[in-house]
Amino acid sequence: MAEAAPPSKTLARDSLGWSLLLAARIIAAVHAGRSLSEALSMLADEPSGARAAAQDVAYGVLRRYGWGEFILGRLMAKPLTHAETHALLLAALYRLETRPDASATVVDQAVIATGELSGGVFKGVVNGVLRNYLRQRDALLAAVAKDDEATHQHPRWWLAKLRRAYRDTWSSIVAAGNSQPPMTLRVNARRTSVEEYVAKLKAVDLAGKVVGRHGIILERAVPVDALPGFPDGLVSVQDAGAQRAAELLSPIPGARVLDACAAPGGKTAHLLELADLDVLALDVDAGRTRRIAATLDRLGLKAEIRAADCRKTGVWWDGVPFDAILADVPCSASGVVRRHPDIKWLRRESDIRRFAQVQAEILDTLWPLLKPGGRLLYATCSVFPEENSAQVDAFLVRQPGAECIFAEQLIPQEDNDGFYYALLRKSA
Repeated sequence: MAEAAPPSKTLARDSLGWSLLLAARIIAAVHAGRSLSEALSMLADEPSGARAAAQDVAYGVLRRYGWGEFILGRLMAKPLTHAETHALLLAALYRLETRPDASATVVDQAVIATGELSGGVFKGVVNGVLRNYLRQRDALLAAVAKDDEATHQHPRWWLAKLRRAYRDTWSSIVAAGNSQPPMTLRVNARRTSVEEYVAKLKAVDLAGKVVGRHGIILERAVPVDALPGFPDGLVSVQDAGAQRAAELLSPIPGARVLDACAAPGGKTAHLLELADLDVLALDVDAGRTRRIAATLDRLGLKAEIRAADCRKTGVWWDGVPFDAILADVPCSASGVVRRHPDIKWLRRESDIRRFAQVQAEILDTLWPLLKPGGRLLYATCSVFPEENSAQVDAFLVRQPGAECIFAEQLIPQEDNDGFYYALLRKSA
C-alpha cells in the first residue's frame, strides 16, 4: 500500500487531525477488504508518535465499528460515497465518544483533516454531522442501546452463533472480544527461567504476573525493544492460550515433528524451546515462511522450513512418518478478535463453512503421515463449534483408528484469547 501523503501546512504531523486522517485511510482500506495488519503498513514512515496515535484510533474504531456505523446511519440520509471521508467521520465519532472533554478540538481537527481529502469538498458535511452528533448524543445513544449489533459490536450472524453455542457465557465472550488484549510473553526455557526473567523485568521497572508454565502477562504493554534480552532470544510475545499448543503436544526429545501451518513461527519455536526435535515447519505462504526463519534465528533455534500447502503431500513429504503433528489450521480467528478487530467485519457467515471444509481436508491428509501410536494436535483460534468440537467429532467418525485423548475450548477472557485444542492419538 502506498504511504500516506504528507500533511499540508495547516495540518502538522503531531496534530490530532493528522492522526484522524491516517486512521481514516487505514479504516477505509480495511473496509475495502484489506486486513488491518496490512493496512497499518502505510504508517511505516510516520514518526512514532503519529503512528501510535493513528493506530490507537484505527483499532478503537474497528472495535466499535457497529456503533459508529449505526450512529452515522441515524445522522445521514445516505452514506457518503467517498470511503476515506466516511472513515474519517467514524474516527472523529470515536474520538468524540472517548474524549468528550475535547469535543470542540476534535470537531475542528476533523474538519481540517477533511480538507486533505477530495479538495476539501466534504468539510461542510463533516462539520455538520459531528455537530449534530453532539446535539443529539443522548437520543442517539438511547437508540444504540436498542440495537443488537451497535450495542455488542459484533455482526448479528456472529452474535447468533455465540448465543446458540454459549447460552450462559456468550456475553462475556463478546465483552472480551471488544476489550484491549494484554501483552503476554513466553520465556525461552532454553535460555532463562520465568523467575529470572521476572527479575529482569523488575530491574527495568516493568511488572507482570506469571501465567502457565512459561508465560508472563505484563501490567502494561511496551515496545518489544523495551523488553530485556528480546534481541537475544530470552523472550517472545505470545498469548497464554497459544502457549498451550506446545505444552499439550509435548513430543519426546528426538521426535520427528511436523508443524503443518507454522507461520509466523511462535508455536514452532515453543516446541523447540521445550525439547531437541527434528521439526519440519510448513506454510503455504512463502512470504510468511521468512517470518518463521527470522523468529527461529532470533531464538537460536533450528528447523527445516518449507513453503508448501500441507494438503499437497506429493510436493513436500519424503515418505517418512512423523511422531507428532501440530495442525494449527486456518480458521475464522473468532477467538482473537480483540487483537484483530477487523476480522469481525471482514468475515462472512459463509466463510465458516469454507474454513470447515479446509480443516477437514487437512486432518484427512495429515493423519496417514502419523506413525502408529503418534499424536496429532488439532488447533484453532476459533470459538465456533463448527470449526472445533464438531470438526473433531466428524473426523473421529471417518477415522476409527483415531482416539481423542484430550480436548479443551478456551474462551476469550482476561488472561487468554480463545483457542480450541484436541489431542488425537493413532492406534498402535
